[in-house]
Amino acid sequence: MARKPAQKKLESLTDIYAFFRQNQTPITFLSPTPYNLLGLGRWINKFEYINFFDSFDGTHPKITVPREHGPHEFRSIEDVNNYLLRHKEVRTRLKERGPGYLLLVMFDEETESLAKELGQKIALPPAKLRKHIDSKITTTKLGNAAGIQSAPNTMGRAKTFRELMKLASSARLGTDLVVQTPYGDSGRTTFFIKSEADWNKNEADLVKEQLKVMRRINHLPGTVEAVATRHGTLVGPLQTDITGFAEVTPYKGGWCGNDVFTGGMESERKAVIRMAQKLGDQLYKAGYKGAFCMDFLIDTDTRKVYLGEINPRISGASPMTNLITSTYGGCPVYLFHMLEYMGVEWEVDLSKIQQRWAEFDNWSQLILKYPVDKVEMITKAPSSGIWRMGKDGNISLVRKSIDWFLTADEDEAFYLRVYTAGDYRYHGADMGIIVSRGRFQTDDRKLLPRAAQWVKAINSQFEAVPVSGSSAPLPPPMHDSNKMF
Repeated sequence: MARKPAQKKLESLTDIYAFFRQNQTPITFLSPTPYNLLGLGRWINKFEYINFFDSFDGTHPKITVPREHGPHEFRSIEDVNNYLLRHKEVRTRLKERGPGYLLLVMFDEETESLAKELGQKIALPPAKLRKHIDSKITTTKLGNAAGIQSAPNTMGRAKTFRELMKLASSARLGTDLVVQTPYGDSGRTTFFIKSEADWNKNEADLVKEQLKVMRRINHLPGTVEAVATRHGTLVGPLQTDITGFAEVTPYKGGWCGNDVFTGGMESERKAVIRMAQKLGDQLYKAGYKGAFCMDFLIDTDTRKVYLGEINPRISGASPMTNLITSTYGGCPVYLFHMLEYMGVEWEVDLSKIQQRWAEFDNWSQLILKYPVDKVEMITKAPSSGIWRMGKDGNISLVRKSIDWFLTADEDEAFYLRVYTAGDYRYHGADMGIIVSRGRFQTDDRKLLPRAAQWVKAINSQFEAVPVSGSSAPLPPPMHDSNKMF
């Protein structure tokens, strides 16, 4: 048998572009929605999506949504993905495409087994390693090993308020504390404790876990997405978090979007990039490669930057990262993630790549959750696409686009629909995403009026009827695993 010619080492962006343009290996993003990696298919040949929700009514040429759905009860993204990988239509499509690479936001050991059965390699670190790194305790230790500071903290266990205060006292943290359990979304596994009443209210969540106990500081929270590679770590644009606004989410302190903007915080931006690079290099040494999300805290009193936590996965920061790096840098950062998994030799000057997305326009995203504590069946839902807002605050669909890059100005926004007619909405359900030019939040973390207007306007496009009794589905538990992206 003739030996396959060796792949030429990629030594420039031109080489990398050509490699992906000529790619013949199927690459599939399998997830409830295409949200996290929407648009990446413009850069990679043989890239497709397999989703549960039909956000584009069958009009996206690279999305497969199985049409036949039997009874199902999902409690997590992993449940959705495993359901898809067992679905006959999905299995048929993957077999038609042939052996390739699979990208997912969340997966577990069952997902890994199903993917292997279908001839698909998951182009992400194994579930066991991701789970290990996902712990906020492990994050702190990895940061320490990389020479990165977390907010003043200590770690340990406490079965009583007195034991917690003793733990805090030994580390000179004071009595106004932020306490985190190892796993879960920060908005729902972070507890603010300064009295025994605070402890008693949250005791059941705390006594069984190892705790990270921190001094409470005034801070600005944010995130960056980065890619750890054999040649160093590439870091995407700094994103400040939009959290806890009742107009957008029912969860106090819960993540509900991001602002990506230029101007200001120059020293803090440099510190965050250096921190993410150090962390990525440390992760690579620990056997982790590819995309990860690093949360950070900026102390607003001292302007010191601290490590928050690591999300070892494709994440909610991925859309803004790909938008900026591809539109303004001409090079989506996920190309480098795939290079790490596709068995190709490559070497380029990452410092020059990093500089490509130093300048960009302001963009924002909002994650819309249903804020009302009742179950309803949706009878009408807004279409995905570009919407335009008039001076009266009313909106109209301008065009059914599959690409959020095409929003023209701050009076337009791209809406990606999740739930549609025939689906149920319930307290905390992810209804959709709004992406727009400009900012949705002020420097001092106030929701801008235009953001509130967009939320109100999109929500007004839904119509639904109440359901109760035996006809009402059981909503998933109020937990971060309920997120659909």
